[in-house]
This record gives sequence, C-alpha cells and structure tokens, in this order.
Amino acid sequence: MPMSDLRELYQQVILDHNRSPRNFHRMDDATRMVEGFNPLCGDRYTVYVKLENNVIKDISFEGAGCAISKASASVMTSELKGKTEEEAEALFDKFHKLVTGELHPDVEDDGLGKLAAFSGVSEFPMRVKCAILAWHTLHAALQSKEQVVSTE
Repeated sequence: MPMSDLRELYQQVILDHNRSPRNFHRMDDATRMVEGFNPLCGDRYTVYVKLENNVIKDISFEGAGCAISKASASVMTSELKGKTEEEAEALFDKFHKLVTGELHPDVEDDGLGKLAAFSGVSEFPMRVKCAILAWHTLHAALQSKEQVVSTE
C-alpha cells in the first residue's frame, strides 16, 4: 500500500474514533480509576479499569480533549479489553515508541493493529503528549497509583 494511502487510512481511524469514541462512559464497578491531565492543552480524562485475575475484563474512559487524545483513548480501550496487565504494559511501551518515532509500523511487524494510526504523531512533538495521556493514565491505574497523572 502506498504511503499516501496508508496515511489516509490512519487519518480515517483517528477521525472515526474521535467522532464515535468506543468505551466512552463512566464505569461504576471499576476496580481502578485514575484521572489524567495535560496542563499544556487542557485534555483531561478519567480511565476506568475492571481487573480480574490480572486480566482487563473491562476498560472505559470519560472526559474531554483534542481529537488525537480522544481517539487514542478510544483505540486503547478497544485494544486492551481481555489483555493481561503484562500485555497492556508491553503495548503501552510499543505505543510510546511509535509516537516518539522509535518504532516504524510500515517497516516492522509490531502487533499494534489500529494503534499504528498514530505513527504520524511523531512528526508533531507537541502532540505526543496528547496521544499518550490516556496511556500514562492507564499505566498509573495498573500500578495502583490513585493520584492525578500529569503529562508535565
């Protein structure tokens, strides 16, 4: 697939998840809940996780932010349902490398799925924090850290 077609597909994934975010709701029976905040742009999300025997049985988020942060949270929750905490942490590491330009999905078979749509974020350093806000918030939830997570 030509790179221009790939970028078009990636943009469509981000736009779709921003317009119709998956798992966008409060979860009253969550076992972990952490708030994340990006003071530079005002993005603020709460991530809810229901863990059972080291497995993410359910995950959701609510809040407000830019298209990249909302789409990232939406794709993250879709990709992580049913995964173990270890699998979630490994995907967090891959995603972080992707948006900071250390991982190239067009070259490497990375197992990122729809998360590869965020590969272009590495070209816009100011947007990296938007893309990883929900992920840092999830990471804190998996580590049982209850304080507000900040990108700063």
